[in-house]
Order: sequence, then C-alpha cells, then structure tokens
Amino acid sequence: MARKSLIQREKKRQKLEQKYQLIRRSSKKEISKVPSLSEKWEIHGKLQSLPRNSAPIRLHRRCFSTGRPRANYRDFGLSGHILREMVQACLLPGATRSSW
Repeated sequence: MARKSLIQREKKRQKLEQKYQLIRRSSKKEISKVPSLSEKWEIHGKLQSLPRNSAPIRLHRRCFSTGRPRANYRDFGLSGHILREMVQACLLPGATRSSW
C-alpha cells in the first residue's frame, strides 16, 4: 500500500491540472498562431508562471485499490498483482487466467 501522503499529493495534482487545463490549451494555441518571436516568448512566460504541478505530464497513474504507482493496467485501473488476485477470485467478469 502506498503512503497516504503520496496518494493525496497525486489527487492535488489532478485538481490543479483540471483547474488550469483551459488556460494551458488556449495559451498553446496562441503560441502556434502568433507570427512574431517576441510575442511567443511573452506567452511562453505566462505558461511558465503557472504552477508546475498543473502540467498534465506530472500526473502519474496509480492503482485504484492500493495506490501502487507501477505495473498498472489502464483498462482496469489496477496494478498487476491486485488484478491477478481479483481474476483468481472471479471478481472481474470476462477475465480468465492464462495457463500453458
């Protein structure tokens, strides 16, 4: 189980990303439309003045049940070992264990 402080930090990043999402998109579109380099630098400075944690690249996908940051499956939102346990317990419909 991940530390609760790390999970809370990730939730805070998600809220910040949602808050500044429109501002980031609009300023990036402005950069592509503006022909002069000096205006591009001004818009880029505005982008840099936004909080770092509001950037979508800083978000990290975590396991829904344990908060584990590695080996996550996007379809289920679970880490590998939790996914395996749930499949063995028949808690995920349509998922089967592989055997060879």
